[in-house]
Amino acid sequence: MQEKSHANIRDVISLPVIVAALGYFVDIYDLVLFSIVRVPSLKSFGLDGKALIDYGVYLLNMQMIGMLFGGILWGWLGDKKGRLKIMFGSILMYSLANIANGMVTSLPAYALFRFIAGVGLAGELGAGITLVSEVLHTRLRGYGTMLVASIGVSGAILANFVAKTYDWRISFFIGGALGLLLLITRIRVSESGMFAAMESKASISRGNMLALFTSRDRFFRYFNSIMIGVPIWFVVGVLITFSPEFASSFRISGEVSAGNAVMYCYLGLVFGDLSSGLLSQLFKSRKKAVLLFMVMTIASVAVYFNMVGRTPGFFYAVCAALGFSGGYWAIFVTVAAEQFGTNLRATVATTVPNLVRGMVVPITMLFQYTRGRMGLEAGALVVGTICMVLALISLFALEETFHKDLDYFEEFL
Repeated sequence: MQEKSHANIRDVISLPVIVAALGYFVDIYDLVLFSIVRVPSLKSFGLDGKALIDYGVYLLNMQMIGMLFGGILWGWLGDKKGRLKIMFGSILMYSLANIANGMVTSLPAYALFRFIAGVGLAGELGAGITLVSEVLHTRLRGYGTMLVASIGVSGAILANFVAKTYDWRISFFIGGALGLLLLITRIRVSESGMFAAMESKASISRGNMLALFTSRDRFFRYFNSIMIGVPIWFVVGVLITFSPEFASSFRISGEVSAGNAVMYCYLGLVFGDLSSGLLSQLFKSRKKAVLLFMVMTIASVAVYFNMVGRTPGFFYAVCAALGFSGGYWAIFVTVAAEQFGTNLRATVATTVPNLVRGMVVPITMLFQYTRGRMGLEAGALVVGTICMVLALISLFALEETFHKDLDYFEEFL
């Protein structure tokens, strides 16, 4: 029994898992880095005041558009060309875009390379989770995705340290160099055996995204997979992003920085992703683990809106709790991947997280509307309630996939 346990540990800490985790680490580094260096980078172009916000939003939107486009592109290619090729193709793209971002001399060029970086950033997590899910035994998948997410999310901590230590251009160069170094590890990583077996069957339709909308069953599996991740980005896109405004409304007894709120939130995410992965293995259920973290999210949000007169330290502690509660990100992507056959798995696992990120746009638009009608706090609570109710309904509608054998194909009529 002890030997079997050691063998299991060796299986989990395998090269595909390590490469997927490090790829996501660099992915998160770049994703967070722009938010951290936004102000100093734009000031170097002579911008100040309101222009810092206007151009910052514009550049973030360019990155988001790139991620939405990239999610569809890489997902389709992942089922057509293989998980490994797409994982490293996306790493190469955002690494080179990072280096280019450090060399830009104009705002249009900056915007172009944020778009290209966004396209690249969209592919790594979905391809990595798909690869890990297919190469590990059923009983070990949760451990593998747990390592990918917890190691990956810690890239935000490195980004914060590097940005505070070096010039913004050097920070981008370091991110690009990390990605290019990671490509060397590809030499010894093998493709998923499930994909290799599928590739030999010419009659199997692969990466047919339209098939997600031609069957009621597939559509609702896809829709529900997206909706269970929405509360995470309500927390990040509203409660954390606008933390200074909420702190002012709560009469927090000191200044609250959005940068610090993001850092503490991501610290919480690291431990949350570790815990959700372990709990999914302990419960032998993905759905029970996700449900527990959704309940913790509701509790953390309740505490967040009852912080009147508290200290900044307490506020940041609640931000960390919100991050921990949202630490079911990797399990959510794993659930999506496990809902579909091998010939659609990469398409789903890559598009789902990027569509959830894209949901930040309608979430923030709805928040702006409700805030104008009801006030900051009541508006946010209405939006958060809608997100949580839809997520809980979607979770209960999905099948449990912990013991599911993933070696099968979706059949299209």
